[in-house]
Amino acid sequence: MNTADAASIAVVGPGAIGTAVAVALHEVGRTPLLCGRTPRDRLTLHDGDHLITVPGPVWVDPAQLGRTVDLVFLAVKATQIEAAAEWLSALSGPETVVCVLQNGVEQLEGITLHARRGRTVPAVVWFPAQAHADGSVGLRGDMRLSLPDTSDARVAAEALQGTRCRVELAADFRALAWRKLLQNAVAGLMVLTHRRSGMFGRSDIAELALAYLRECLAVARAEGAELADEVPREILDKFQASPADMGTSILTDREAGRPLEWDIRNGVVSRRGRALGVPTPISDILVPLLAAASDGPG
Repeated sequence: MNTADAASIAVVGPGAIGTAVAVALHEVGRTPLLCGRTPRDRLTLHDGDHLITVPGPVWVDPAQLGRTVDLVFLAVKATQIEAAAEWLSALSGPETVVCVLQNGVEQLEGITLHARRGRTVPAVVWFPAQAHADGSVGLRGDMRLSLPDTSDARVAAEALQGTRCRVELAADFRALAWRKLLQNAVAGLMVLTHRRSGMFGRSDIAELALAYLRECLAVARAEGAELADEVPREILDKFQASPADMGTSILTDREAGRPLEWDIRNGVVSRRGRALGVPTPISDILVPLLAAASDGPG
């Protein structure tokens, strides 16, 4: 891929994660095409006291592009895949790599039908970025991605080389993806309480979170992910050490009344558990509550 050619890279879904990736590329002279639902003339990101702007426009009509790209960073949520299908069709040629910046362990299953001409790469996103009401994004940590160690993934890694976003090519990507899923799954408790990270300082919530994380760990191991016994405690410690007002994308969606990614973050645990004969009693309670919070009725 010619990273000097700005048109060779596109970001689809310039929300929190997509804006952060666009900023990382723009800062080193690789400003990507910006593709989304809302027309804007720029993206803005707050990094502490610094305000960084990526020039637009944000394209909203796939039919107007008329060309494919070498690399797509797909940063839409699982609930928005259908809406992004036209972008994937318009941007993807036979050699296009689609790097899926999305939660869960089922990114390829959700995307392949819409990017059949391209080559899809799952990613684990490790940095906290939050969308603000005015459309800007706040970055509250260093940027890091984990990708599988494959030739297609190296296309994405090359594009981000020398940027603020560190890329790890992981030999055991499955374990990392499941570890991040455990973190995302327990964040579902924040949706049901309408509280932020400070809630994990309560002893009763900490006890529930650990029990749920251990249940998720049992499913992950049954799936073949090699994760240590200490992982649930480490994830809880991370939440407890976070700023008390730290949120999560699924909580932001709940507060805005948008559909939730409950199935790929939580439902997957109970679904895979049933298929593998692993009991998931906590999931079996949490998942219907999250589904109802997302989809109703009522």
